[in-house]
Amino acid sequence: MDSCLFCQILEGNIPAKKVFEDDQVLAFYDINPKAKTHILIIPKKHIESGLTTTKEDELVLGHLFLVAKKIAQEQGIEGYKLLMNVGEKGGQVIFHVHLHLLAGGEIDLKNC
Repeated sequence: MDSCLFCQILEGNIPAKKVFEDDQVLAFYDINPKAKTHILIIPKKHIESGLTTTKEDELVLGHLFLVAKKIAQEQGIEGYKLLMNVGEKGGQVIFHVHLHLLAGGEIDLKNC
């Protein structure tokens, strides 16, 4: 998906400050953070939205949550919010599934 911002990051065409990467997902700091810690966790497979997921996406979607837990533990974060916007009416702006890990201080959930 050449026009997908997150696919461009995955391909190395757009830089990102990486936090975690394995064969299934990439996690990096949001360039417009809504909290002291704001990390995006994305599958390497292009999945447009939660509205378009299929049974075959089940494992990678579960893996996003396990990676969030791992990152939080590694960074000493004891409490955090996980957020996924689904579809345009659900606030999704970038149409590549992504999980927001938000922690620390005041969290601005507008335009997240």
